[in-house]
Amino acid sequence: MSSPLPTTKTESALDPFRRAIVRGLGILLPPLLTIVIILWVWNTVAEYLLVPLENGARTLLVDYHEKSILPADLVPADQPVKGRALIEGIAYRQTADGQYIPAADYDEVAEVVGKGPMPVTADGVYQIYVQNKYLQRRIVVPIFLCVFILTLYLLGKFLAAGIGRFFWTQFERGVTRLPLIRNVYSSVKQVTDFMFNETEIAYTRIVAIEYPRKGIWQLAFVTGESLLEIACAANEPMLAVLVPTSPMPFTGFTATVKRSETIDLNITMEQALQYIMSCGVVTPPQQVYKSSSFRQLSASPPLPAPSPES
Repeated sequence: MSSPLPTTKTESALDPFRRAIVRGLGILLPPLLTIVIILWVWNTVAEYLLVPLENGARTLLVDYHEKSILPADLVPADQPVKGRALIEGIAYRQTADGQYIPAADYDEVAEVVGKGPMPVTADGVYQIYVQNKYLQRRIVVPIFLCVFILTLYLLGKFLAAGIGRFFWTQFERGVTRLPLIRNVYSSVKQVTDFMFNETEIAYTRIVAIEYPRKGIWQLAFVTGESLLEIACAANEPMLAVLVPTSPMPFTGFTATVKRSETIDLNITMEQALQYIMSCGVVTPPQQVYKSSSFRQLSASPPLPAPSPES
C-alpha cells in the first residue's frame, strides 16, 4: 500500500496581512515600551518629589507676595474710585473680597485668566500670579532635574566620605531598632544593594534549572551559597538562586537547588535581562540554536557532576 502524499498547507489570504501586523508590532513595541517605562519613572518622581516641592514653593511665594495686600480699612475713604486706589504712588486694584493688591499684579493675572472669571480672593489672585510667573513647567522641570542630579551627586560624595558614612551608619542603626520598619527596610536594602552595588558579587552568575518540572528549563541568577542545614540534608553543595519572571526580571522568587542540577550558561547579565524582558525573543548571539552546534554539543562527553566535597 502506497504511503499518502504529504499535504502542503495552503496559505490563507489573510496570512500576508497577519505577518505584516506582527512585523509592525515587532518594530513599534520596543520604542513604545521604552517610552512607557521612562514615563512611569518620571511620573513617580514627579508625584513624590516634584509636586510636593512645587506646592511648598508656591506656599512660600504666595505668602511673600501677600505682604503687598492692603486691607480695605487701610485705604482712605476718598481713594477708591471704581475699585482703584493710588497710595504712596502705587496703583492698587480691589478684589471681590474687598482687599487691595498692586494693579500690576492684578492686571497680569487678568491677562492670564482672559475672559474667564477673576479669583474672588486676593489669595486666589496670587496663586495664579505665582504659578504663571515662577512655576511654569518649562522653567521648573529643567531646574528640578539639575538640582535632583546635583543632590544625588553630592549625597554620593558625602556618604563615601568618612563622616558621611558614620552618620549613615548611625541612621541605619536607628532604623533597624524599629520593630516593623526594620523588616521592610532590611529587605529593600538587600535588593537595592544587589542592583546598585558597584562591586562584583562573588557568586552571581547565570544558570539554568529545571522548573517547575523535569524537562522545563528556567533562567536563574545565582545569589549565593545555600543554607548549611539544607546542604547537609542534601549531602551535596546547594545554590541559592533568584528565578526571575518575564517581562520584569527583578521580580520573581528565591529557590534553593542542587549545584549538580544546574547548568552554567555562557551569557552575561545584560544578555540574560534582555532575554527575560523580551520573553525569549532576544537570544544572545552565542546561544542561537544551530543544527551543527547542537550535533557538536551532543557528540561531546557530558561534564562530570561535582563531588559532594567540592
